[in-house]
Amino acid sequence: MTADTTLRKTPARSGAGGTTARAPRRRPASPARRSGWTPWLYLLPALVLLGGLLVYPIYQLGLISFLEYTQAQVSGGEPTTFQGFGNYATLFRDSQFWQVLLATVVFAAACVLATLFVGCALAVLLTRIRALPRLALMMAALGAWATPAITGSTVWVFLFDPDFGPVNKVLGLGDFSWTYGRYSAFALVLLEVLWCSFPFVMVTVYAGIRAIPAEVLEAASLDGASQWRIWRSVMAPMLRPILIVVTIQSVIWDFKVFTQIYVMTNGGGIAGQNLVLNVYAYQKAFASSQYSLGSAIGVVMLVILLAVTLVYLRLVRRQGEEL
Repeated sequence: MTADTTLRKTPARSGAGGTTARAPRRRPASPARRSGWTPWLYLLPALVLLGGLLVYPIYQLGLISFLEYTQAQVSGGEPTTFQGFGNYATLFRDSQFWQVLLATVVFAAACVLATLFVGCALAVLLTRIRALPRLALMMAALGAWATPAITGSTVWVFLFDPDFGPVNKVLGLGDFSWTYGRYSAFALVLLEVLWCSFPFVMVTVYAGIRAIPAEVLEAASLDGASQWRIWRSVMAPMLRPILIVVTIQSVIWDFKVFTQIYVMTNGGGIAGQNLVLNVYAYQKAFASSQYSLGSAIGVVMLVILLAVTLVYLRLVRRQGEEL
């Protein structure tokens, strides 16, 4: 055996005690650490798509709200200037804006409450009827849900037409115009919004009810609980995560109602008595060519919806509910 071979086989020693010096081992990454980024990798395509469809338009909306951007700037006749919060100051000094905001909040709240009540009631009804009536009700509800908003609004205007509509003839109202008065027009639009919105709540809540163990409902029924008590004490607590989702969705949809108001009240009613924020923003941006004010209204709507959603979720989390 040569000296070189002996040196290669002899372990290196260091220190006074003659201990063997070993290179430090790298600890393998834990499975939890390796899998921590896996869900984000799956979500990455959706996040990129949402970034392009949501983040950039919101950025443009906010940018225009800080500029002087009217038809003169669009056509290139005048330069675009930075206004800071000037557009918001102009908007908040407008008394009509506050009237429209109040009308929007009240109208959206009424639509949400009516949609949740009807949707949940019909969801419970679906669990109490036979298969054939249940299928017929589901198909009718899904047909209403699938109908485009402009088509449904046009049909409802015809149904309640003072001259040719069948509703006035059945109710004996003569030539009563539903869209002439402010409150009757809002009520008519509310009915149409309810008609096209309750199927989402009904189907979602019905799916949640079917997931509740049958033994729980049977036990409550055997204890003598009424249907209302079963809903309030058994179903609603177990369906709370689903009810949170449908409530937030309904708030967002009903707060942003545009087509029904615009079509059924002919652009906001007589002298703007039926304006909501979305229609008001449309009038400012496109009818008056004040694109900056229209963008400012859009930003205000976005902030309000985010605030309502975050406050609602915070209240739910305080009650210890898991989302």
